[in-house]
Amino acid sequence: MKRDVLIIGAGGVAQVVAHKCAQNNDVLGAIHIASRTLSKCEAILETVREKDAMKVEGVLAAHQVDAMDSAAVAALIRETGAQIVINVGSAFVNMTVLDACIETGAAYIDTAIHEDPAKICETPPWYGNYEWKKRDLCAEKGVTAILGAGFDPGVVNAFARFAIDRLDEVKSIDIVDINAGSHGKYFATNFDPEINFREFTGTVYYWEDQQWKETSMFASGRDWDLPVVGTQRAYQSGHDEVHSLATNYPQADVRFWMGFGEHYINVFTVLQSLGLLSEQPVTTAEGQEVVPLKVVKAVLPDPASLAPDYTGKTCIGDLVKGIKDGKETEIFVYNVADHKDAYEEVGSQGISYTAGVPPVAAAMLIASGEWDAGTMKNVEELDPKPFFTILDRIGLPTRIKDDMGDRPWNA
Repeated sequence: MKRDVLIIGAGGVAQVVAHKCAQNNDVLGAIHIASRTLSKCEAILETVREKDAMKVEGVLAAHQVDAMDSAAVAALIRETGAQIVINVGSAFVNMTVLDACIETGAAYIDTAIHEDPAKICETPPWYGNYEWKKRDLCAEKGVTAILGAGFDPGVVNAFARFAIDRLDEVKSIDIVDINAGSHGKYFATNFDPEINFREFTGTVYYWEDQQWKETSMFASGRDWDLPVVGTQRAYQSGHDEVHSLATNYPQADVRFWMGFGEHYINVFTVLQSLGLLSEQPVTTAEGQEVVPLKVVKAVLPDPASLAPDYTGKTCIGDLVKGIKDGKETEIFVYNVADHKDAYEEVGSQGISYTAGVPPVAAAMLIASGEWDAGTMKNVEELDPKPFFTILDRIGLPTRIKDDMGDRPWNA
């Protein structure tokens, strides 16, 4: 049984992870959190103490580390004795943290595909450019690495697996992510602006007719009638889980849809048209080199600062179509989360909450041995039922809607 957790990162998602680890430290043991800025780690741990979140007495410690330095991360893993590393830092650090886990034997969990700062929306299957190259090494060394274990990617991959297991044949997987909440700001992103914008400024890749196809952001939109949040407009977007689901279910069309309001689209379009979302450096008239995207990130609100005034709900789910007993069948597997509830519980907004709860559930399954695979896995390659069972208990209940009605997944 693996115990003791090292959290990499100190943003809004890391705060949720820290709280949820504390709430389940009877299973997970000691909790360590590390980032480049020690004060951010200490601030997160102070919110844990303020909420009296620790289930049992135990270690709650902050550390400073440069997660781009694999040797430094490995040294910290050894120093803390952590057997499970939850990486919720920038996607730029995935490979160095993964390498540190392979070196030390610690289990690795992340919530997104690795990104190269100089590249945008890489050619599919994106995982094949980075994490999957380490798959054989993980198997050779018996290291568990669970990739993309946030909500999307992560829970939605488990939704797909759960629905497909109920079908005789799968035809399509459409992932729909709707945030029907309001943060009250003129313009803001719900997570790291740099990572957020990078998703939308490049080519939108999707899998259809057993081949990769391309479109552009906001070129393809449709209205979705969803539980609780009602009818919402969503646009086809490129996203991490499409790359693994298309590989594991090549017979199915795989698409990702994200909700956007007209105001967001207008502001985004202006920023992109002016070149302010570029990741490539430019030189100012004063001779200073800057990256426009980083400047935009610097002037926008910190996503964590949105939490106190955020209201409304999210609805994220998979519409899976296929054949069951010779008949065409549709299954919608989904979750609804509330921004205000998230803030009251852990001091974070709902987007951070949905991203931060699942990797803790994955860590608990590694601790119990159920997901301690001894190799590299994407979430859809693992049994979703124990995952849903823990998620139900710790804050993200799963529901299913099909021709038998709308009900809990295990009803």
